[in-house]
Amino acid sequence: MCGRYAFTTPVPAIEKRFEASFREPLGPTYNAAPSQRLPVITNAEPGQVQLLQWGLLPGWVKDVKIAPKPINARAGTLPEKPSFRQLLQRRRCLVLADSFYEWQQTAPAQKGPKTPHRILLRNEQPFAFAGLWDEWLDRTSGELVPTFTIITTDPNAQMAPLHNRMPVILPDRQAELAWLDDGASVADHQLLLQPYAASLMREYVVSALVDSPANNDPSVLVSAI
Repeated sequence: MCGRYAFTTPVPAIEKRFEASFREPLGPTYNAAPSQRLPVITNAEPGQVQLLQWGLLPGWVKDVKIAPKPINARAGTLPEKPSFRQLLQRRRCLVLADSFYEWQQTAPAQKGPKTPHRILLRNEQPFAFAGLWDEWLDRTSGELVPTFTIITTDPNAQMAPLHNRMPVILPDRQAELAWLDDGASVADHQLLLQPYAASLMREYVVSALVDSPANNDPSVLVSAI
């Protein structure tokens, strides 16, 4: 799964990398967490970087207080779940990041705190998770709330010792554009939801500071070993 990630690349570099401009100012986020508004590029506006709330709230939800707000969606089951199936067809997005975190249990039977790891690309460049998005209308205030979820898949060899799932990282610009392409078929989109090449990733242990979203500064990126 993916429950925490980082977005620290300067805005000008992001705008050049993804060929999109920010709709509103944004500083670095070292410890992005669910419910926060985070940078996303949607298929509806591929030239804009927007801030969407992490935790999918489908448009058909009536009671937001009891509705589940999934932060992840399994790639293999997207076609089986009506809400995800419709979004796979019409509302896909790029979730911008430059690393993410995963917590490893030292041994299956061992209790106690897990060890957090930071995972990034070997070239330390920004990338995009494949995501789904939707908009929910707050009928009380009239506010339209855009939200997103990150798609996960089977782990590669780098991630398998840490977790049994990993976020889908689209491998290159061509794949990112293909994911946003409304002219492509659902089958074509599903083919993009593969584990990222393990040889192009690296990871290291970080401190328990990352456990709390309140710690949102460069200290959470520092190696603990």
